[in-house]
Amino acid sequence: MITHGKSIKIFTGNSNPELAKAICQELGVPLGNAEVGSFADGENYASIYETVRGSDVFVVQSTCPFEKDGVAHTVNDALMELLIMIDALKRASAGRITAVIPYFGYARQDRKTKPRDPISAKLVANLITRAGADRVLTMDLHANQIQGFFDIPVDNLLGSPLFVNEFFRKYAAIQDETMVVSPDVGSVARARAFAQKLAMPLAIVDKRRQKANSSEVMNIIGDVRDKHVILLDDMVDTGGSLCHAAKALVDIGKAKSVTACATHGLLSGPAVQRISDSVLDEVVFLDTIPPKPGMKCDKIRYISVAHLFAEAISHIYEETSVSRLFS
Repeated sequence: MITHGKSIKIFTGNSNPELAKAICQELGVPLGNAEVGSFADGENYASIYETVRGSDVFVVQSTCPFEKDGVAHTVNDALMELLIMIDALKRASAGRITAVIPYFGYARQDRKTKPRDPISAKLVANLITRAGADRVLTMDLHANQIQGFFDIPVDNLLGSPLFVNEFFRKYAAIQDETMVVSPDVGSVARARAFAQKLAMPLAIVDKRRQKANSSEVMNIIGDVRDKHVILLDDMVDTGGSLCHAAKALVDIGKAKSVTACATHGLLSGPAVQRISDSVLDEVVFLDTIPPKPGMKCDKIRYISVAHLFAEAISHIYEETSVSRLFS
């Protein structure tokens, strides 16, 4: 419960309203009264129905695809909703605006990998800053250097402590028979820190990506024979890489079982069916992106990030350090 004398307001767009409500419940404050939608031609609009003058305002909006009233919306709709909400709040004389973006989209193009590539993450950072945001609160950016793309403070929360708590309990009795596996070389640093916290050894799946959303597993670095394996990644999009890595760990590495965890579950296209048909025992996501409407898959489970974001918002609001949330 927040007891600070200064006014706090929390608003949300349509991409993840359930998370915003859960954060408000943790903080003991009501969700802001606003309407965010789209006109018949697809243009987005926002209307704020309460005063925000001088308030410390937090806008909760993951930039991910979402569904509202049975209509599918793209990541671009989520981004535009965020931008116009920030603009509306800025023009209404909000004291400070923090963009709370549990999942930051457009993060996969964070550098030029070939001639004439855009750096989309930098472009989106510019848009959010120019719209009027004073601060950004997010979780597990696809590339840490994206924090430097902003000219405003960025707090990048870590989802791994939530997984550490989860898997420490689950594998406490068989810790010596369990390993953490990085699904690719680029995720080694994240997986190594995760393995150290669980006091488990680390292995790596070496793969070569042929094209976007497609990969070929090449080799397994480390001995996973007869081990219970935990695959750690930051996001799962179509699920191809994750399911291929799990299959290789069982077929090539002779692992006893494979469980996966990832912060962001985009689950595009055939992802849910692939996970359902895979050798994976379970896939655990954080609810930075809401579950797919009508999704039926016994192998997929979600852990709430509401408490962690509520604590971060409380620290930002109270002007106290958030550093302990990164440990």
